[in-house]
Amino acid sequence: MGFFTDAYDLFIIGAILDIFARYKIPGFELNNVVAGLLTSSALITAILGQLVFGFLADRLGRKAIYGVEALLLTLGAFLSALSPNIYWLIAFRSLMGFGIGGDYPVSATIMSEYANVKDRGKLVALVFANQGLGSLVAVAVGAISAYSLPPDIAWRVMAAVGAIPAATVIYLRRKVPETPRYAALVKGNLEEAKRAASFLGTNLDADKKVVSKDLTVGEFLRKYGLVLIGTALPWFILDIAFYGTGIYSGPIVTSILGKPSSVGFEIVEQGVPFMVGFFGYFTAVALMDKLGRKLIQIQGFVAMAVIYAIVSAVMITSGKKVEGFLIPTSIAFAVYSLSFFFIDFGPNTTTFVLPAELYPTKYRTTGHGISAASGKLGAAITTYLFPTLLSTYGIKPILEALILLSLIGALITAFFVKEPKLKSLEEVSEEEVEAKTTT
Repeated sequence: MGFFTDAYDLFIIGAILDIFARYKIPGFELNNVVAGLLTSSALITAILGQLVFGFLADRLGRKAIYGVEALLLTLGAFLSALSPNIYWLIAFRSLMGFGIGGDYPVSATIMSEYANVKDRGKLVALVFANQGLGSLVAVAVGAISAYSLPPDIAWRVMAAVGAIPAATVIYLRRKVPETPRYAALVKGNLEEAKRAASFLGTNLDADKKVVSKDLTVGEFLRKYGLVLIGTALPWFILDIAFYGTGIYSGPIVTSILGKPSSVGFEIVEQGVPFMVGFFGYFTAVALMDKLGRKLIQIQGFVAMAVIYAIVSAVMITSGKKVEGFLIPTSIAFAVYSLSFFFIDFGPNTTTFVLPAELYPTKYRTTGHGISAASGKLGAAITTYLFPTLLSTYGIKPILEALILLSLIGALITAFFVKEPKLKSLEEVSEEEVEAKTTT
């Protein structure tokens, strides 16, 4: 539900921007700076949430903080709908972003530490795949609200709906026990670890108390520095493409298809790429433990580069304006939409899965949080600058830049990412343990 809400918010802010741009609602007037802040504020605070919750979940335990991030997410979404002006909306979305950020390292790690070796990639990817469902619901809520409600009410309904899914799981999250690995390898409490294992009907066969070895910052970087490059930089690159083309799907689709007659139809049009991407999420889920994370990530980046190259090559421009295409417009739009399939059947899913597997138990949420924060930094940069870049240069140079970035992402993956498929977390992370000392 956390990632359902994350994707819902990603899409719905684009729909809200369309309403503000078309109807000039008092107190919610837009310019490039305000539009950039509105779209990037939640992403900036998500960076803080990923770092803070990642650190705390390794220090205090997964259970100690699980559910707090969902509460913050719920409050931020609900209060956003009540905002008296655009500046309060930016502030409340910032609160929501902090909760969204916290959900990344904690949910991913809890799933990976409970999962079995054979299905771990699939199970962690399934957590993330709820983004696909969130996108589809956002298309439906956005279109129905825009068609049936006055503009000043429609955007508030769009914002408020985002609070519902997160609110439904706060209680359930507080009831999830500590993961067996954290209980055994960090707390050194075998009895708690056995109780946690029984949560899934599994018996934990362990009687020797060993704990994950403490590492200094220098030791961590020496051992996991290259891993950090492999999990953080591809996520940074991916989110530049995903959030730039995702949040600003409306202007991009409009540049291809032209401006539709109503904002409701505009929301449906810009939702088509997300609908295509929906199938990418679950293709990744199905093949994650068969093809492996590394291959899926490389082919996704390469396919993105090819698609951006095709669309930009057939685009006819006059200055910043798109005049037409060398192929039928509908085919150009279909090819562009296909990029969302390979984003999701590719690095958008694998960058979430990999850092939940490649770090030792004591530093797993920290490693995931740093990697996720790198991604959201790319997202914040691109969403803040995108309105200015679009008005200054047009869509074609942006797509050409994304070709180069996608190829760099593929190369970094090839040289810096280890394949964790069908390996235990302890094996793939090369976890060092030591006997638990008593005091």
